[in-house]
Amino acid sequence: MQFTTTRLRLDVLCETDADALFHYRSDPSVARYQGWCPNSRDEALDFIRSQQQISLDIPDSWLQLAIRLPDGTLIGDLGLHLPPDVQGSYEFGITVAPAYQGKGYAREAAQALLDFLFHTLGARRVHASIDPRNVASAALLRSLGMRQEAHFCESLNVRGEWVDDAIFALLAREWPTADARG
Repeated sequence: MQFTTTRLRLDVLCETDADALFHYRSDPSVARYQGWCPNSRDEALDFIRSQQQISLDIPDSWLQLAIRLPDGTLIGDLGLHLPPDVQGSYEFGITVAPAYQGKGYAREAAQALLDFLFHTLGARRVHASIDPRNVASAALLRSLGMRQEAHFCESLNVRGEWVDDAIFALLAREWPTADARG
């Protein structure tokens, strides 16, 4: 699976991405809001290798895509989850390395993914689950037209800390065509 945008390429993670993935995913400013953070480069490499067995037709699996600059530089990753027993519904999450945050890359990658899910796969609903303290992620999701549907207090235990969980969602009929977005 591969997508291209004006400034990005989204494709599969490669073994050569292990150093960069470990570096930004283990950064405390990034790891604070993540459910998974590699403890070593080898753990990042194992994760990348495990992704080679994943496809979108396997319910309850997470497919992680690389977010790259045109020159191949890994600047983040985008996770796509096919929840079990919920036909036409997908969950996604996005992580961007600190050096590339605030430049519109997350929005551009998420728009490409939403276009693919709604217009190619025929998704009915897409949602994202975030730590509500992650104000930047909440703003990103709102900018994509997603609405907050729920806020669960201390519902997830992340590395020994009980944290809140906010759910944002969007229906296919609410996602505009590329022409309407400009």
